[in-house]
Amino acid sequence: MSPRIVVVGGVATDYLVRGRSFPEPGGSAEGDVFQEALGGKGANGAVAAVRLGAHATLVARVGADGRGLAQVARLEREGVSLDALRTDATTPSGAVLVMVDGHGRKQTFFSPGANHRLSIRDVLRSAEWIATAKVLLVQLEVPLDAVQAAVRLARAAGVWVVLDPAPAVPLPEVLLDDVHVIRPNALEARTLTGIRVHDRASARRAARNLLLRGVGAAIIAAPGGSLLVSREEEAWLPDLPVDTVDTTGAGDAFSAALSVALAEGQSLLTAARFAHAAAAIATTRLGAQAGLPHRDEVEGLLADVRPDVRPVTS
Repeated sequence: MSPRIVVVGGVATDYLVRGRSFPEPGGSAEGDVFQEALGGKGANGAVAAVRLGAHATLVARVGADGRGLAQVARLEREGVSLDALRTDATTPSGAVLVMVDGHGRKQTFFSPGANHRLSIRDVLRSAEWIATAKVLLVQLEVPLDAVQAAVRLARAAGVWVVLDPAPAVPLPEVLLDDVHVIRPNALEARTLTGIRVHDRASARRAARNLLLRGVGAAIIAAPGGSLLVSREEEAWLPDLPVDTVDTTGAGDAFSAALSVALAEGQSLLTAARFAHAAAAIATTRLGAQAGLPHRDEVEGLLADVRPDVRPVTS
């Protein structure tokens, strides 16, 4: 049977423009591609989990507008369970403006809309789904109190908790103490720890900071690769030599793939290898949803993921 994953996070419509370079402040630049698609880190995580072979339930809110109807229809087509999805009649659906330059780098503006209406009550209504899942995947596009409520329910039921701490905000220690695995990028790691991540050594310092504050394991996305640090092992996963088009959604693909592999009972290192391959594939296509890979694609790239594993030292 497919492993059960619950995702608590945001849903939005992505409006993406790609151009040669970003505009200067106060200026404009011409783009060569426009794309409109389903987005939001919660929706991306749920869709990615389904494509990778899991049963995913999404706990989220959308508006009762045209965007919200389109978001629901797309999630249904992808096979995401919407039993815990709520429609908000008073607030518009979320939207994201994405700019991608010729190097695949991105800049985004997020209008949360109904995402910021997700409540503790919504989460408590979803308690049965959370308690019977293998993994809970949470992000920060919804109110922090709703995230914390979901994490508490998961921990009480013995469910693995994976946190993708985006967008970057400081987090309370009580939340970090309940997280099994956290997956920040360099900017998010700096927000959480105050440490500027620019290589493996600085990623190690940031990861150890998070472990000292109660996190079970940290996987830091640093320039050149990702560093996994737990209390048992350290592993560096170098960036794979793929043709990067757009990094939008790569972090979502990583967190979802990690959650799927952990839900299947794979070890943390094996799950990180699987997630690293998924994230690499996500960068080769324009747009977050378009880049989310399927299972066979990830398994085809796994042989190229060769981590440098070292014993943990004090």
